[in-house]
Amino acid sequence: MRTFERVAVAAVALLGVLTAVAHYEHWATLVAFVLATIALAGMAWIVSLGTEQAGEHLGTAATGLLQATLGNLPELFVVIFALRAGEHEVAQSAIVGSLFATSMLVLGLVLIVGAFSARDGVMRFRARAASDASTLLLVCVFIIVIVSFALPGIGAGHVRTVSAVAAALLLLVYLAWVIPYVIRDQSAMRPASTARIALPPALVLLAGAGVGAAFVSDWFVDALAPAIHQLHISQAFAGLVIVALAANAVEHVTGIALAARGRSDLAISIVVNSVAQIAAFLFPALVLISLSVHTSLTFSLRPVYIGALAVSAIGIWKITEDGEGHPYEGWALVATYVVLAMITLYE
Repeated sequence: MRTFERVAVAAVALLGVLTAVAHYEHWATLVAFVLATIALAGMAWIVSLGTEQAGEHLGTAATGLLQATLGNLPELFVVIFALRAGEHEVAQSAIVGSLFATSMLVLGLVLIVGAFSARDGVMRFRARAASDASTLLLVCVFIIVIVSFALPGIGAGHVRTVSAVAAALLLLVYLAWVIPYVIRDQSAMRPASTARIALPPALVLLAGAGVGAAFVSDWFVDALAPAIHQLHISQAFAGLVIVALAANAVEHVTGIALAARGRSDLAISIVVNSVAQIAAFLFPALVLISLSVHTSLTFSLRPVYIGALAVSAIGIWKITEDGEGHPYEGWALVATYVVLAMITLYE
């Protein structure tokens, strides 16, 4: 690891400690918010560094999967905390908002940045890795959509049961996908020779930054709460936009930064893997975890969310199937996300 990278990692760790002090000692809300924002960006940079170096050892698919898993840790903690506090609207809109923010806003920005970074204005990536994850996303979203449409006609006492069974089946689908996905990528991978950091330190960076980002994200959201109340923002907007963006800042910044550096395969793999993991693993896992708390999370979604989920899954599948990303595709995804955010803002 280079000297400036060691210094930067140490500085981010120190900033994380300072953010913790600001949170637990109840410093001014604005100060705590600024510290948490900077710390979160620092954690994202460490994850970006660790991901890039681990990618030289593990291959694109395995690294994207690993980063997506660690990047989704903040969302896991935020939704659990919200459910424990009885904030069902925030919890549900946050998990759905993570799907929308990553599949529309972040993927759109990655395509835009990647295309502008390419010499001919077209972002090119290995279509197979993206196609595998987008197919998983499509299948799992269709299951969620079918269950969501059916739940209003089912007795209220069975909504939780049906959601739990569907969640368990989604996790089985994810398990059946993830094992051969990683094995296939490893068998096709050529030995790496340009890594600056050995694999164990790179994995430590990824794990440490991922866990740190989980705590910092919670503190960031906590600092935002008074501002949300003062501005009279709806809970749907807070969960769908503010919480979702804050809790997933790690993979958002990482994917865009990798696209800007021309690491198209890894950037697309991270973003698409992240979306697929939310639908196939994180959402169903949280549905099952919520069985242990008073406030339950189910697949009973509002019609606008159901439609947006189906559209986003089909959009990712079509955009990534040819291995090319064009700026207009990115702008279209960003525009769709902005429209969806505006709808929740004025509810």
